[in-house]
Amino acid sequence: MTAPAPAPAALAAFIRRETRIGAPPLCPEIRLHLASAITPIWEASEATLAESGIAPPYWAFAWAGGQALARYLLDHPEEAAGRRVLDFGAGSGLAGIAAARAGAARVVAAEIDPCAAVATGLNAALNGVAVEVRTDDAVGEALRGFDLVLAGDVCYERPMAERVVPWLRRLAAAGARVLLADPGRAYLPRRGLEERARYLVPTSREIEDREARATGVFELLAAGEAIQDSPASAA
Repeated sequence: MTAPAPAPAALAAFIRRETRIGAPPLCPEIRLHLASAITPIWEASEATLAESGIAPPYWAFAWAGGQALARYLLDHPEEAAGRRVLDFGAGSGLAGIAAARAGAARVVAAEIDPCAAVATGLNAALNGVAVEVRTDDAVGEALRGFDLVLAGDVCYERPMAERVVPWLRRLAAAGARVLLADPGRAYLPRRGLEERARYLVPTSREIEDREARATGVFELLAAGEAIQDSPASAA
């Protein structure tokens, strides 16, 4: 039987203990609770949180898609200024924090991992911005209250991409602007995307297979193809 998730205060204490405060390479303006190495925090998470069914600590790393989205919003604040923003699969909350810094009217981070949700709150406080956090599963909802939806690194697995991308397209069809950032992973759609920017994002070989990944920021269009197997294209 899965144990109850630790209280938010206990999760916050875990995050503070197992991370250091640093800045993602592409977004030095933003501070986050980040892991200095993958093995210690992974082992600590398994020892402390695995019984509760909490996911591995993906939130403790600034992934390429999140960094690219954040950089794009920091460089183009007009994309978020005055808008109601949903940061889907927020992880560390990096993209949502960038949207708040760009002047968004409201930012909500959707994150089902309770530890990531607490990390997002801590990171928002570090940066002096307001980010609301919701921990229920938003996929499938109409979400009419948002003008801009951010989704970074959601195409790394077929089940995830097949579930999320059609929903994001429906949001686009309903009038939301959907920005998807991805370093060319296998299940990134090959059509129904309009590239808005591209960055060479410094990464770590502990979480990627190279030291930098070319990462695109795309507007996801309402019309597009079904998810297919395709080779990763990022160099």
